[in-house]
Amino acid sequence: MRKDVRVWFSKTGTARYISHLDLNRCMSRAFHKAKLPLWYTEGFNPHVFLTFAAPLSLGFEGRHESMDIRLIEDMPYPELIEKLNAGLPHDIRVWAVTEPEMKGNDVANAEYILRLECEDPAFEKSEMQRVLAEPELTVKKHSKKGEKIVDIKPYFENMTFEEKPNCLEMTVRLPAGNQGGINPTLFVDAAERVLNRELLVRVERTRLFDSAFREFKAIPHRKVGAILPEVI
Repeated sequence: MRKDVRVWFSKTGTARYISHLDLNRCMSRAFHKAKLPLWYTEGFNPHVFLTFAAPLSLGFEGRHESMDIRLIEDMPYPELIEKLNAGLPHDIRVWAVTEPEMKGNDVANAEYILRLECEDPAFEKSEMQRVLAEPELTVKKHSKKGEKIVDIKPYFENMTFEEKPNCLEMTVRLPAGNQGGINPTLFVDAAERVLNRELLVRVERTRLFDSAFREFKAIPHRKVGAILPEVI
């Protein structure tokens, strides 16, 4: 038998500095330690079937990340979660296993929270609104075809703000996925240029969506999924 399952995990704290390539290796080591009944690709260099939905950028935190694996035997999902967590670093935690609902390449948009560390959130909110009031916010955007100048203002006009103790939270939804996207740190770059000062910002990706903004999330299918409720 072959059965595809979706493993949901968080990548926070110091793990945000683990690159996608190293994350792939980290997961592969955890699979090896857990001795899971996994399907391997065929050919000259067999390896574990493993695909990620919209890999997370280096330096970003994510609490609803996912990867698809293929099992060759049934096993209880709670046991799979326990075995994987035993072989993973503390800042990478598996919190759910479900059957896939959407395809990973359906991801087209993402929601981010940008947390600006500051002493006066009200002041910083007015400063960010001043940045967004600029006629345009042009930045250099890197792509496989090279650098190009892009006005990112239209992507950030619907950004919302919430004042927290010593922190201003800025939430925004941006294009993401295999078709290309907008990195939220581009706004930070533009704001630093407008304000002529450095900003200390941490980024967390909170949710993924398809092109119609249907959420890419963990949904137990026919009661076979396992979700740890305290993590949701």
